[in-house]
Amino acid sequence: MASGYLLMIVIALISFGVQWRFKSKFREYAEIGLLSGLSGKEVAEKMLRDNGIYDVKVISVDGQLSDHYNPENKTVNLSADVYESRSVASAAVAAHECGHAVQHAKAYAWLGFRTALVPIVQTASTITQWTLMLGIMLLFFSGNPLVLAIGVAALSLVTAFSFVTLPVEFDASNRALAWLNNNYTVMQTTEEHEQAKDALWWAAMTYVVAALSALATLVYYASFLFNNRRN
Repeated sequence: MASGYLLMIVIALISFGVQWRFKSKFREYAEIGLLSGLSGKEVAEKMLRDNGIYDVKVISVDGQLSDHYNPENKTVNLSADVYESRSVASAAVAAHECGHAVQHAKAYAWLGFRTALVPIVQTASTITQWTLMLGIMLLFFSGNPLVLAIGVAALSLVTAFSFVTLPVEFDASNRALAWLNNNYTVMQTTEEHEQAKDALWWAAMTYVVAALSALATLVYYASFLFNNRRN
């Protein structure tokens, strides 16, 4: 069990460091204005048009770093800071979210798979909230592993979802960077391109550590079942 605790602590520290670095980079590049003067909204609309997508709306939503693409109502949702800002950071984020819209339009398999998993994972997440700790208590006091086994199975789905998310996010960033590299009306210098690439790389790393954190949590709870069988 001690090794399980240590693994979770290490992953938590790495996650904290990556999150801090990403937010630091975002703040840094949010202060650097685009030479083109385009806002996040304008960058998003241009990328959509350049990819022949005319049925997706770009809207502003509340929250900070709340940017996302919604495939159900076909909207690119940008936080107010990104929607209105004319910075390198806002352009990178807007292009990334439009990368998801391009995935949707081109029927990118991983996005379709991830979208199909959403309702299942939502249910699994609810189950884990009620079964993991209760399952451990029942295992210790009664020796019955059933509830914990259900929780671990549900957590396995949540963990798998975290890893399915990775190719979706990396591909969206790659699409965004490829488009930005070919559109000097948006980003006009090599330095701007490198800054956008750096911002998106750190954003991607937050998903990597989230997946590793989910895996570490799964290993931790599964170890109770494994040790129970050995005993």
